[in-house]
Amino acid sequence: MTTPILQAIALSKQVDSGGAPLTILDGLELQVGAGESLAILGASGSGKSTLLGLLAGLDLPSSGKVLLDDTDIFALDEDGRAALRGSLVGFVFQSFQLLPALSALENVMLPLELAGLSNARSHAEAVLARVGLSGRLAHLPSRLSGGEQQRVAIARAFVMHPKLLLADEPTGNLDTATGEKVIDVLFELNREQGTTLLLVTHDEELARRCGRRLHLANGRLEAQA
Repeated sequence: MTTPILQAIALSKQVDSGGAPLTILDGLELQVGAGESLAILGASGSGKSTLLGLLAGLDLPSSGKVLLDDTDIFALDEDGRAALRGSLVGFVFQSFQLLPALSALENVMLPLELAGLSNARSHAEAVLARVGLSGRLAHLPSRLSGGEQQRVAIARAFVMHPKLLLADEPTGNLDTATGEKVIDVLFELNREQGTTLLLVTHDEELARRCGRRLHLANGRLEAQA
């Protein structure tokens, strides 16, 4: 494996369930190499989204560490974790997470503007053209199809050239044909930018497109052929 960009060390997460602790992740270990594509498979309720939230520092573990680009993210405060995410990580969610009052172009421009980068409009237009949406720049999310919304979300994720992209069931709300087209775009941009890709899915066919597959069960990860 190349130098890890992401590591989970003895990562555990318990939550209260009717007064009794419920273990979701149990001493989980993970290393993701720079430039790697990795799929994490698991049944619904296995903790895939919980794991992704912990790896991004969006949630706090019960114990253990996550190192992102050699930084212990849980040694940082909430603002520090947010700043690290903003500089290193892109996200693609099942539910798109677009701002409904902003156009496709404005949604993609937003992270550039928040980072204070110049030429936000031209950068956003270029990446939207790359995902085939040059003719839909002014459309609000409500006027876009599900596949178009997910392509906007992918453009927004890649516009900052993140080192790591996290995708949570990226085709979960799309029909099969649309999902395949969206995933083609995701992997094309991933190859072009050399981004590390980690996606969680229950879709075996989607997972097979990644260089490595792991299965999450009983709070731990196991290699999957």
